[in-house]
Amino acid sequence: MKCLFKSISGQGLVEYALILVLIAIVVMVAVRTLGRTTSTVFTDVNTNLSAR
Repeated sequence: MKCLFKSISGQGLVEYALILVLIAIVVMVAVRTLGRTTSTVFTDVNTNLSAR
């Protein structure tokens, strides 16, 4: 019975680790996308301000 419990516990840890990895990937993609968008906005503002 103890062997079965250890196996289930280990499986749970693997599932949590996979969920954390997926969340980390989503966050990295979001930050990269927002970073590019923010950079574009600041570049446009800088261009418009320097043209005046």
